Amino acid sequence: MEVALSWIPGWLEAATALPDDLVGVREHLERRLTQALSSGPTFVSFSGGRDSSALLAVAMHVARESGLPPPVPITAVHPGSLDTDESSWQRLVLEHIGVRDRMEVRMTDREGLLCPMAVDSLRGNGLIWPAALHLLMPILAAARGGTLITGEGGDEVLGARRVTPLSLLVRYRRRPDRSLLADTGRALTPSWWQRRADARSIAQHHQSPWLTPSGVVQAANAVAASRSFPLSYRRETLKLRRRRGPVVLQHNYRVMASQAGVQAMHPFLEDRFLAELARDGGFWGYAGRTDVMRRLFSDVLPEELLSRSTKAHFTATRFGQRELEFARTWSGTGLDGGLIDPDRLREHWLSGRPRGTSGLLMQAAWLADQANRGRCQDR
Repeated sequence: MEVALSWIPGWLEAATALPDDLVGVREHLERRLTQALSSGPTFVSFSGGRDSSALLAVAMHVARESGLPPPVPITAVHPGSLDTDESSWQRLVLEHIGVRDRMEVRMTDREGLLCPMAVDSLRGNGLIWPAALHLLMPILAAARGGTLITGEGGDEVLGARRVTPLSLLVRYRRRPDRSLLADTGRALTPSWWQRRADARSIAQHHQSPWLTPSGVVQAANAVAASRSFPLSYRRETLKLRRRRGPVVLQHNYRVMASQAGVQAMHPFLEDRFLAELARDGGFWGYAGRTDVMRRLFSDVLPEELLSRSTKAHFTATRFGQRELEFARTWSGTGLDGGLIDPDRLREHWLSGRPRGTSGLLMQAAWLADQANRGRCQDR
């Protein structure tokens, strides 16, 4: 199911104990980044998005205040791909925080799911999630011997919670409209009822057209169960520490980074950051993603970036001619037939707009075909 959805649902049974010396989100983040800067060369995987921009800006602030060597931003450049172009946002941030030097890694033909770099990694590391981790090597090579800081997890960790619509009405006195009232109604619905409603909705409007009817039902139940959260902002934020997905991501990223001699750091996913955010947010939390960004980073980032609502999309760069050729020649075997309809999956890959969530399936299918070819050659 995890391969079929390219997602890791579920919860860990327990999380680490909460620290008793909380200092506040921003103070904690500054201390954490000071540790990184003090340990040696420090790099920030910088795209121009809100998360990586925030970490770069705070790291630069800390370096100047403490007299430490500044972090070096590393930016992956995708020539010819308009969906990934964030150059204007990057210039805005770099000019605002006074950074002139950065490292640019041109991806060119090195970013497809089955490009030579990805294939080498698949042969050496096997199937890993997320699929794009196989494409990290150029960034990791640029950060060799140092610490690489990423904004992984920022969207979910700094985003809205179940209580947010209610908080907008009650705490922030937002003028109610039909959408806000509907969101508030869903927030107040008991979790067990919401899980049933989510499962029905996902089964009716599933976004993975390659699933069999049985696969749709199983996927809907898995996704709905992973969306069960308490109403309190504090309690929901603390529960985020138990998600399996981020744990798997951090483990796999750490393994890939260690192969390149890099120490990876994901501040937004760390237990201590979540504990600080939970304490500061209390029951009601914040008025949404932009409100959090303004409260934490308005002194180091421009308003245009803090309130940005757009994001770059990389799906088009993942499916090129190599991937299309594989889709045409794929044996149709190697995947779970109870969950995956191979004909519909092939049709989706050849549709011209495949979903990024089908990438892990493509790599799994490629590995299976390679194994079958090897067995045939042995005979």
